[in-house]
Amino acid sequence: TMFPAKLALSTLKRIHHGACYRYGPPSDSRVWKRKPKNQSAIWSSIRLLETQQNGRRRFSLSAATIVNSAPVHVQPYLRLMRLDKPIGTWLLYLPCTWSIALAANPGCFPDLGMLTLFGTGALLMRGAGCTINDMWDKDFDKKVSRTASRPIASGEISRMQALVFLGGQLSLALGVLLCLNYYSIALGAASLSLVITYPLMKRFTYWPQFVLGLTFNWGALLGWSAIKGSCDWSVCLPLYFSGVMWTLVYDTIYAHQEDDIKVGVKSTALSGFVVAMMSGLVLAGVNAEQTLPYYAVLTGVAMHLTNQIYTLDINKPEDCWKKFVSNRNLGLLLFLGIVVGNLWKE
Repeated sequence: TMFPAKLALSTLKRIHHGACYRYGPPSDSRVWKRKPKNQSAIWSSIRLLETQQNGRRRFSLSAATIVNSAPVHVQPYLRLMRLDKPIGTWLLYLPCTWSIALAANPGCFPDLGMLTLFGTGALLMRGAGCTINDMWDKDFDKKVSRTASRPIASGEISRMQALVFLGGQLSLALGVLLCLNYYSIALGAASLSLVITYPLMKRFTYWPQFVLGLTFNWGALLGWSAIKGSCDWSVCLPLYFSGVMWTLVYDTIYAHQEDDIKVGVKSTALSGFVVAMMSGLVLAGVNAEQTLPYYAVLTGVAMHLTNQIYTLDINKPEDCWKKFVSNRNLGLLLFLGIVVGNLWKE
């Protein structure tokens, strides 16, 4: 027996997907279909009922629960910036942490204030990037089951509302950027063109992951310059290159759970990016005068990536998601290796 809210939620979801079934076994095999008149209103009702249901469950501090606990009129904006799915923020933030940790003085921990500042910036810029992506991809998202419920595609937020929200996010991100030195301000501003154009690359190239990698790993350059005042390219470029290769791995895994190919969005296949990534990390470590703990952790990173690739079942979306999300732990492991390796220098 369903609770009333759960029963209503189930009914609303059936209506949204276009099929309205009679209660009890039908007298024949016919299915009555109807298209909802107000799609955004239905999605709002679904979110409200889901929030009410979540309130009956045990207390949780997960990102999705926090978003669902927010006021109903705020939730679409939080979901637009993917606050309920923080893995993207982690993947944007982690290359920043690597660079900041590599730039720390020998025997010292990385700058905690700078790590916090970059974490805030990553949250805002990931939200801005998702907003831009959804504004560009509104028509595509409607055709893909996984993305049809996104706030802009479903009609919960208009493009104009999203544009205003985007302006707010970029303004706050600019405030974070202005806390850095002039070199880093210019370097950070240079990444905005990638943030804006990346969503379009999915329409014109078989390598959208490469453009995403260039965008998501900009922090590998910015973190070092924020600490040192400029980039040491002998360290920053190999680190940046490794981050791009890493993105090619995890985003290709992510793409296998999608049906984007059906609507003309292209994806690359997995190849030897792991070897390229590890080579770049070794070179960055040598040029940064890293020590034994760093290289020991690189062995673990290589094993983690190899396990992802050779145990991946591309026919199971849940396995693709599990492998994709595991890259947060991989990035944290590498950060730990850099920190310990730097402390070992003293």
